Amino acid sequence: MAAEGLVGASTPVQPLRDLAAGAPAPAPGRASLRLVAYVPAQSDELALSPASTVREATTLRQAMAAEVAGAVQLTSAKEQALIVLAQRIAGQDHLFIRQPQLVLIVDRAPQGQLMAMTLAQPDGDWEVLGARHVSTGKPGRLQHFKTPVGVLLNDGSELGYRAQGTFNQNHIRGLGVKGMRVWDFGWQTSDDWRTPGATMEVRVEMHATDPDVLEERIGRADSEGCIRLPDSLNRFLDRRGIIDADIERLGQNDIGYRALLSPELEPTPLAGDAVIVVDSSEPSVKPYPPVTNIALSD
Repeated sequence: MAAEGLVGASTPVQPLRDLAAGAPAPAPGRASLRLVAYVPAQSDELALSPASTVREATTLRQAMAAEVAGAVQLTSAKEQALIVLAQRIAGQDHLFIRQPQLVLIVDRAPQGQLMAMTLAQPDGDWEVLGARHVSTGKPGRLQHFKTPVGVLLNDGSELGYRAQGTFNQNHIRGLGVKGMRVWDFGWQTSDDWRTPGATMEVRVEMHATDPDVLEERIGRADSEGCIRLPDSLNRFLDRRGIIDADIERLGQNDIGYRALLSPELEPTPLAGDAVIVVDSSEPSVKPYPPVTNIALSD
């Protein structure tokens, strides 16, 4: 996104894209949440056996610990609370888990600001495999809004792209260094803090940030509405294809999707396609239905 990292800056309203790098601006007016029956990323025939699922989950847990610094230690109570919230949101947003697969649970709560890589299973027995700090939206400043609660699907309807590593006028690389993955979840409905009870649409993406300037701020609400990742977490999710199951499938017949995937891809057979944003400080919050509103950037 072109405006990321502009502390206190006033910039024109624009979609959440790396516009400085020449990425195309999306058309507004899309539904904010895909409230339709979910088609699983994996086919039932490809689902792992219980023993293979345990082995792959163990491998991913160890890989995340080795490759991504800054582990967040969750208590059993905190882990269970996140899972319960994520399952509730998944049910509200019609995300049905039909075989073991990974989901990313993001807690936007001011004291949360974390992402939990979670093994979701059809019987409701979900398990956090690792957690790291991220940053979500901080309302109250120009073009800054809460990251919306709900299911964000990486199902190929928005292609995403890779950062060009360009600097903005404050000499900040808002999307991180060149080559960092940007996952695009399209237009989503969020609170409009400027008017009590009002909502609006913002473009939500998940991406890295400038490792030399802004990465040290990860772990507190700081973005315009996107999900900011540490560099090492971005690389891990990208290389392992954690939520790229649908992109991998589409890439079998479409070079555009195939080109988006990491050249170092080591895909996990547990790959899914969903990020579930929750708010542990507001456990009763529900996703908004799709609305038509002014599209602002993150």
